[in-house]
Amino acid sequence: MSILVFTLILLVGAFMAGMLGSLTGLGGGVVLIPLLTLVFHVDIRYAVGASLVASIANSSGAAAAYIKEGITNVRIGMFLEIATTTGAIIGAVLAVYTPTHLVAILFGFVLLFSAAMTLRKKNEHGDNLSNSKLADLMRLNGSYPVNGQEMPYKVRGVAGGYALMTVAGVVSGLLGIGSGALKVLAMDGVMRIPFKVSTTTSNFMIGVTAAASAVIYLQRGYIDPAIAMPVVLGVLAGAFGGSRLLMKMNTRKLRLLFCIVIGALALEMIYNGFTGKL
Repeated sequence: MSILVFTLILLVGAFMAGMLGSLTGLGGGVVLIPLLTLVFHVDIRYAVGASLVASIANSSGAAAAYIKEGITNVRIGMFLEIATTTGAIIGAVLAVYTPTHLVAILFGFVLLFSAAMTLRKKNEHGDNLSNSKLADLMRLNGSYPVNGQEMPYKVRGVAGGYALMTVAGVVSGLLGIGSGALKVLAMDGVMRIPFKVSTTTSNFMIGVTAAASAVIYLQRGYIDPAIAMPVVLGVLAGAFGGSRLLMKMNTRKLRLLFCIVIGALALEMIYNGFTGKL
């Protein structure tokens, strides 16, 4: 296969990955890494490196729009980025010394968890009854627009959310995905932040988390421009197209279908990891 053909196929594959990731809220990395490793037989460390670069580009583009709309809680994002960045550096260092087959197995199990998380009941409007002294002290409580009006919410479980965010950072650095499922679980489930705020704040954080990990991968030579460039362009275009389609599609049925596909990819990654094919 020539370089031109490889680049074009990778560009199309990254476009589909970005679109599906945008439509389901899981991010492009959950499709991109299996695509690179299972279809193109790229070493999983190079696939992770390319996915991290794509996450930075994707997050940077989407985060600005959400901040402008007033949904993202920047104060919570900046506070929790301390945890995710610390975890991401630890995860990236661990990835260098972790056997590739073990990374593939762990990636498969995280995929299964992420797929299951997309079907769980969402905390749509948050919690207005909590009274966390730490949240009050750090001024983490906020509001977001709903039908032209500001809907206030209060934050609780700050310490638990911070701890879970550190784990999310380790997973992100080790596997090269945004680990959005863990981040949303921390903010939506533990801190009781409204689902829209938690997803947009997670998107705001993903770029910073990925950047911390990408530095380690770049120093180790695991970011190949020939792979990263078409991946970034494809994922960005796909995410933009997916955000447009999201308004017109039945996302519940789409997420169910996507969970089945992700489940199959996860089992394939786990199988190849145990058999030593990756």
